[in-house]
Amino acid sequence: MQARERFRRRTKDDAADASERRPLALAPLEVHGAFQHDGFRLEYTEYGDSATSAGTVLLTHGILLSRRMHRPLARRLAREGFHVVTLDLLGHGGSDRPTESWRYSLTAFAEQVVGLLDHLDVEQAVVGGTSLGANVSLETAVLAPDRVHGLLVEMPVLDNAIFAGLLAFPPLLFAARFAPVTVNTVKAAAKRVPRGYIWVDVVADVLQQEPAAMAALLHGLLFGRIAPPRSIRQRIDIPALVIGHARDPIHPFGDADALARDMPAATFVQARSPVELRFDPQRLTSEIVSFLRERYAGVGESSAPAS
Repeated sequence: MQARERFRRRTKDDAADASERRPLALAPLEVHGAFQHDGFRLEYTEYGDSATSAGTVLLTHGILLSRRMHRPLARRLAREGFHVVTLDLLGHGGSDRPTESWRYSLTAFAEQVVGLLDHLDVEQAVVGGTSLGANVSLETAVLAPDRVHGLLVEMPVLDNAIFAGLLAFPPLLFAARFAPVTVNTVKAAAKRVPRGYIWVDVVADVLQQEPAAMAALLHGLLFGRIAPPRSIRQRIDIPALVIGHARDPIHPFGDADALARDMPAATFVQARSPVELRFDPQRLTSEIVSFLRERYAGVGESSAPAS
């Protein structure tokens, strides 16, 4: 395993924006697919060609969101020469939505990530995600460390987020379980929203929930393990890029900062805001690209993006 500094903080002053970057290729291949896992259909999208890429990156989304949220980042990374896969976890996006709460857990989601790697015949990947997806990445590193070549952890939800999470999500669980008409009304309104702009589409995906499946999902996650405990996180020695920010009680700065300090091979990058990677992505995307090139150094040199 490549040696890395145990912990180092990067800020906007020493970001990689000014570093030399390879020219971008145009229009990377995009393929939508699905596979069966434990009897359920899960959807995914591939960006770029796995046969000629520098390496594979697998991204998962936040709670109640879909893989669509990672489309801009996935396209950029594919233009940089990487094979990127975005997955709709069970109960999200275009994947099946069972109504039994026991089917939803972080460990089950990690198994789905490994199942997708198996389906695609990918031996190792850099695994990453946002919020829920960040925690799924950590669980995947615990479940199958030999399959994880690196971690991209944006906005993890750990100990400091518990109180805010208890305020935010139980009302949604109550509405889905005992007042499903409210969820169906919102869903009907969301269907009327014009599509075509990526972030409008992402929000519309969030609003189009099935009440019984939404209740099961929230119940399973709220009353289950939200992340590997600290004693286990301290033993994850896989190189990781951790992104955190301030002014967000559900994704507190302290959780990301503490995670980077706990993990022996982590690098911490502070975002300027919770939405920087979405609406002003150049700086953080450059950090991510630099991390991926470091992890896949010497791999796929013949597949450098064309000018």
